[in-house]
Amino acid sequence: MAKKRYKSNRIAGKLRVCNYLKRHPELRRLVPLTVSFSRPNLHSMSRRFRALYIKPNIGSQGIGVHKLERLSSGYRLIYIKGKQQKKRRFASFGSAYEHLKTKQPPKFIIQRAINLDKLSGRPYDIRAMVQRRPGGPWTCTGFMVKVGSKRKIVTNYYQGGKLYTIQQLLKLQGYPEAERNGRIGRLTEQAEAVARYLSSKRSGMREMGIDFAYDTNGRLWILEVNSNHPQFRPLKKLDRKAYNRMRSFAKSYGRYDDY
Repeated sequence: MAKKRYKSNRIAGKLRVCNYLKRHPELRRLVPLTVSFSRPNLHSMSRRFRALYIKPNIGSQGIGVHKLERLSSGYRLIYIKGKQQKKRRFASFGSAYEHLKTKQPPKFIIQRAINLDKLSGRPYDIRAMVQRRPGGPWTCTGFMVKVGSKRKIVTNYYQGGKLYTIQQLLKLQGYPEAERNGRIGRLTEQAEAVARYLSSKRSGMREMGIDFAYDTNGRLWILEVNSNHPQFRPLKKLDRKAYNRMRSFAKSYGRYDDY
């Protein structure tokens, strides 16, 4: 990731972002249950949900992400190492926990796994880029859909995922134009609401990349929010209009290193 050389404050840590959002009377329903990593928390969460994500509190590109699945006998751990995905089975909760404890970065978080909606059998999420010119309002400047590689537990482009525009996604899903526009409008409203609320907790913020996802029942979730140099360079070839808009906003607050 390119080094940040411009002034835009951030909220450090996925858990802190989740805790802020859980205090909002409307946005809280969009946040999967997320807690800090500890043996009691992992035990409680693993009994409550069949699948969990254990991931670095600060991190990107899918690196260090684990998925723990409770089986009829024991547990299965699927994890990302570099650009490879690996699996291990454990006979007991204790052995799974002890393994994870040795792999822990400075801080892990535990999050309920959402059964994501799929495109041609591949899970996807939707990155909303929200930006703010100095003195201006928060504006959703575009979207980027990340469709995961088959059988991978993350959707990141870095991990072999494919990128689509949101219009491409919705057309492939068979939505007519009016429904496509309605869905994009609702995502835009939610993204800007998230940005307004989080920026009330940390002054001087100029940009956020908000990862939304629909589950298999059509319910919308917020998977995470990246306020530390969210990337939009991949849109340069995919959606030049959205890319140019993001670049224009970025230049207004001094960001020049992403294109």
